[in-house]
Amino acid sequence: MEKTWNNKAWFMVLPVLLLVAFSAVIPLMTVVNYSVQDTFGNNQFFWAGTEWFTEILQSERFHSALIRNLIFSFIILAIEIPLGIIIALNMPRKGLGVPVCLVLMALPLLIPWNVVGTIWQVFGRVDIGLLGHTLESLGINYNYVQNPLHAWFTVILMDVWHWTSLVVLLCYAGLVSIPDAFYQAAKIDGASRWAVFRYIQLPKMNRVLLIAVLLRFMDSFMIYTEPFVVTGGGPGNSTTFLSIDLVKIAIGQFDLGPAAAMSIVYFLIILLLSWVFYTVMTNYDAER
Repeated sequence: MEKTWNNKAWFMVLPVLLLVAFSAVIPLMTVVNYSVQDTFGNNQFFWAGTEWFTEILQSERFHSALIRNLIFSFIILAIEIPLGIIIALNMPRKGLGVPVCLVLMALPLLIPWNVVGTIWQVFGRVDIGLLGHTLESLGINYNYVQNPLHAWFTVILMDVWHWTSLVVLLCYAGLVSIPDAFYQAAKIDGASRWAVFRYIQLPKMNRVLLIAVLLRFMDSFMIYTEPFVVTGGGPGNSTTFLSIDLVKIAIGQFDLGPAAAMSIVYFLIILLLSWVFYTVMTNYDAER
């Protein structure tokens, strides 16, 4: 008997598709249009072809910002993923401590990005900020406005404080889904805490860890508001990531063609690296 398909469900999806087309596809087409043209104002455009793409890909400014972005993202992943796993492993599974810990973990995620940047901008000040004043009292000449190393330290610490909670909540969701029978069998076998983590907890968290890595990589690679509020991309260009540089080109210099080409290249880099992360992690999971 031939199976019949009911396609009426597409009518339920149609409003979503129209919304996505309006909010994503149409602006994307506008960016593509600007990326292959040049304008001198008065809504007059001139065909430029791939000139802006060539200029961006050969630009040392773009390469430097890309390297800074990659370094920042990999530092963030190297800190937040292990730290999130450790915190999730030590959170209670039963009792009143569960809702308390979940609420505390969710609080940083509820704060708007510009507010997070403002908090850490004040927090790092030597005169009134707790972090800056404490480091100064310890004899450390801390100044994130003038010292690139201190600026990086502040931005990384800020991101870890803001987004580690997301990794914690995802890992915790994976841990609570593990049946108690696995732990009972491990206890009977006399398995150590490391063995339980290695052979029970970590394999069960593989899927949520994949989501956590992808989300944190994409968010960290697209970071803009927090470092812009705290350092403005400085000192110099030390914390000028691709997103900040893109805004400077588009709004500061009003070079719409190069900015549009850069945004497309930026998008493709994020898409490519996310695909690489996903492919590597899923293949590793399948081999196991």
